[in-house]
Amino acid sequence: MFTSVDDVAARLAETGYLASPAVATTVFLADRLGKPLLVEGPAGVGKTELAKAVAQVAGARLVRLQCYEGVDESRALYEWNHAKQLLRISAGRDESWDETRTDIFSEEFLLPRPLLTAIRGDEPTVLLIDETDKADVEMEGLLLEVLSDFQITVPELGTVTATRRPFVVLTSNAGRELSEALRRRCLFLHIGFPEEELERRIVRLKVPGLGAALAESVVRVVGALRAMDLRKAPSVAETVDWARTLLALGAETLDETVVRETLGVILKHQDDIQKAAAKLELDAL
Repeated sequence: MFTSVDDVAARLAETGYLASPAVATTVFLADRLGKPLLVEGPAGVGKTELAKAVAQVAGARLVRLQCYEGVDESRALYEWNHAKQLLRISAGRDESWDETRTDIFSEEFLLPRPLLTAIRGDEPTVLLIDETDKADVEMEGLLLEVLSDFQITVPELGTVTATRRPFVVLTSNAGRELSEALRRRCLFLHIGFPEEELERRIVRLKVPGLGAALAESVVRVVGALRAMDLRKAPSVAETVDWARTLLALGAETLDETVVRETLGVILKHQDDIQKAAAKLELDAL
């Protein structure tokens, strides 16, 4: 998909995703080596958006598996359309079981889920396995065959092997430690909070009507908040939301009143808001 690291950075920027050199390099290597990419970092720093941006620049279909506690094979790989199978069995009462079984365990009755959909596709595909750390440990076992050999075994039909490998992105908020077996199969990328200069560029790109001075003030205040001992530090997404809020309010500068009245946009816990209101020194920012 990409010819060089610079090509990655330039084409992602066209979609509105400003990639750091580390991000651009790792995406290029994942594409060139055909390896899945495990992206880890705090919520809201652009992990999911990276997969969406790659799909957009590649003109690829985005297939997303949203992980959560309890997600299982029927939600990740495939399941059989049991209602349709029962109707078929009822319609073929005069048939032998061998005849019926051959029919009901066929493609017509198969419901592919994200992993199987991505593996069977013959078009450019980006497979996003989002928030992998929220899934149970057993779910990782299901991923190993997919990420090792890009194939899935359906006992009734056989092994389905990818004719065109998808570009795979796994994301994790590091809520739990992922297995070494899963990590070995991936290239690893950590996306943290960006440097001030990059975050200013992101804010100006996402909120074009915001003045340069106000954008700089917003990024500095957010940086000061991240330095505090908060339950949830503000993410890049929340920085952008705050910038949009200030623009909607018509604020031209950050003063104490505006900051205190809008802290709920970037901080999501009352004790964090109280701590920030007490410790922020706006005159020094």
